[in-house]
Amino acid sequence: MEDIVFGIDIGTTKICALVGALDSAGPGSRPGNRELRIIGLGMQPSSGMRKGMIVDVPSASVALAGAVEAAEQTSGYQLSRALVSIAGEHISSTNNRGLVAIGRNESGVTPADIDRALETAQAIPIPSNRQIIHLIPRHYTIDDHEGVRQPLGMHGWRLEIEAHIVTAASSALQNLTHCTDTVGISAEEMVLNALASAEAVLEPAEKEMGVLIADIGGGTTDLALYKQGTVWHTCVIPIGGYHITNDIAIGLRAPYEVAERVKIQYGDCRPADIDPDFVFTVEPFGGERIQVGRQDLAQVIEARVDEIFQLILKDIQQSGYDELLPAGIVLTGGTALLRGITDVAERVLNVPARVATPKNLVGMVDSLHSPAYATSVGLLRWATMDHHRYQARANVPGQWGRRVSSIIRTLLPG
Repeated sequence: MEDIVFGIDIGTTKICALVGALDSAGPGSRPGNRELRIIGLGMQPSSGMRKGMIVDVPSASVALAGAVEAAEQTSGYQLSRALVSIAGEHISSTNNRGLVAIGRNESGVTPADIDRALETAQAIPIPSNRQIIHLIPRHYTIDDHEGVRQPLGMHGWRLEIEAHIVTAASSALQNLTHCTDTVGISAEEMVLNALASAEAVLEPAEKEMGVLIADIGGGTTDLALYKQGTVWHTCVIPIGGYHITNDIAIGLRAPYEVAERVKIQYGDCRPADIDPDFVFTVEPFGGERIQVGRQDLAQVIEARVDEIFQLILKDIQQSGYDELLPAGIVLTGGTALLRGITDVAERVLNVPARVATPKNLVGMVDSLHSPAYATSVGLLRWATMDHHRYQARANVPGQWGRRVSSIIRTLLPG
């Protein structure tokens, strides 16, 4: 029997619902080593979203229903729960320590000891309007033995844990849960975009040496800094590809859809490398076509992309980890497709940069070989890792068309 996992990436520009099948766990196999096959895919343009957050629950629910229905239809399963991505400037993070005495037994450190240490680590002042969404161990110390990766079975008197804690606004979590509940999906866990993307694109050596992943989506730039194999710092910057497109639309006095097409077709972050005589035609508001220089367009894009990386630099400098990135920065998200974006990243941050796509894909993957789908694939990878014990409930195929029609009937006035 296969285990079925379901992930929903609810982004500012698109909603991507992926269904994956994990091969059967053999004797002694570890969760992270099980092969994942993509067996279902649903895609819908986002609606009711702004800067990674829901601002219109009915509109977002209708778009989500369409993506879920398509994923169920292509996979042949009717699903009831999923891992759901979360972003937005309401996200914050901190690091904290917890210390407990190790139980007196011949087995050394037990899972119960680790759970007690995590409980003490998360005992930090949290406002009533916020909730912890991630509590991730960074490393352990047993007595005076620092830098322990896996303490199970080790002997000592006291166990200290340093954990990375990510919190989110309760209202944002409630809005996401409301949307998923409306379409008949239970949000089993909320996963920060950057952490999900990291599971899809980062190499173990990068996580070990020190690397920053930047998932630059439509409305936000989601950051996660890894060192010694685990996450040390996370942040969400409320600027993304939408802001680049908006600048183009204002400069051209053109509809947003026209500006987006121009960005994708002619956009570049390297104006110095563009032929100054290269021009293209655009139809702005009013209908009278105008000619635009591609080099002028590149200057607008470069300025906004430079701003994004300046904000990234400011964040990692404030975190104190700016000297911990020998593996550089890895770029994902739809905006990472901009030509020349790694040039700007390397110039501003002074570290190596690469654009990454989801790796080791099997199954329905033709459309997923893009940085835009790193979070979507990463949600399924997250479900296979040791730090997660999630398994989706999957039922026999049902009447897929009833989901969207019932949602629309619920949300529209009678």
